[in-house]
Amino acid sequence: MTSPSVDVAIIIVSYNTEYLLRDSLRSVYDQRGSLRQQVIVVDNGSIDRSVDMIKHEFPDVELIEAGENLGFGRGVNLAATRANAEFLLLLNPDTLVLDRAIERLVQFARSKPGHGLYGGRALRRDGSLELSSCWALPTVWSMTCFALGLSTVFRHSRWFDPEAMADWRRDTVREVGIITGCLLLAHRDDWRRLGGFDERYFMYGEDADLAFRARQAGFRPVICPEACIVHDVGKASATRAGKLLLLFKGKATLVRDHFNGWRRQLVLLELLMGVGLRALPALMKPRRDLAEEDPWKTVWMQRRDWIRGYPDRKSPREPGSVGVELKSQISE
Repeated sequence: MTSPSVDVAIIIVSYNTEYLLRDSLRSVYDQRGSLRQQVIVVDNGSIDRSVDMIKHEFPDVELIEAGENLGFGRGVNLAATRANAEFLLLLNPDTLVLDRAIERLVQFARSKPGHGLYGGRALRRDGSLELSSCWALPTVWSMTCFALGLSTVFRHSRWFDPEAMADWRRDTVREVGIITGCLLLAHRDDWRRLGGFDERYFMYGEDADLAFRARQAGFRPVICPEACIVHDVGKASATRAGKLLLLFKGKATLVRDHFNGWRRQLVLLELLMGVGLRALPALMKPRRDLAEEDPWKTVWMQRRDWIRGYPDRKSPREPGSVGVELKSQISE
């Protein structure tokens, strides 16, 4: 194994994010501090001017033109094979690096080795806290709160919306369940030990899967509050319904991968219950009364697809019949 030539390889996976990506890359270079950095952008077949913008405005960026939408996890893994750095840093194209955040995060990881995964603090453009830099791991209880609507009615409650960890301002060093891919640092040896992202997850859920596997390997992901970014959550996403469909397919895959026995069956049922509850108002209205299709209704109507999760890479499942009973969908 060759010695790394730079401190950190910054990996950005982009799909039609020209304007967001330009601002993000500017912040990466403006806030580099003393870091020796390698910047790698994977373009997932964008049809805007992202590729031309990178070539003309950021010639130092190592651009990988995938030619198709590989998804987030597969794009990151591809970029990681090109990295020649001590650390890998995953960064969303809808983020801005503040006050040498990446340098601070690298220094933090060097001072506290052994955690495996490292994250920072995310803010909105108005300076208020954005919770999305990390989450607690999902549990039977958190999924029960989702199924009963408690996590919506009592949003950000410590007891009824536990995955949000909203009672903590991300302003202290703290071990967490999940560090999201908007800002995630890992030593390259630890990344290789974990095998990178599971490429079955097209988008959403791959960072939670990585967190589960990191804990199984003895790591304890941790947040560095001095590493701050601005994160425009959702600005790089497609439609609300499309995002939800990907999100729940990822959740169902995560449950199948990391919950066993009765817990798996219960949590899959709770996913269906939670979606059904949120879709109920739209389902009860005549179609003519809906100005546009409700995203939760769309997710409910396509439940037979996403509840199966992504196929297992070792033994791919054939697409199931639309008429498969709900019980068999959950117990697969």
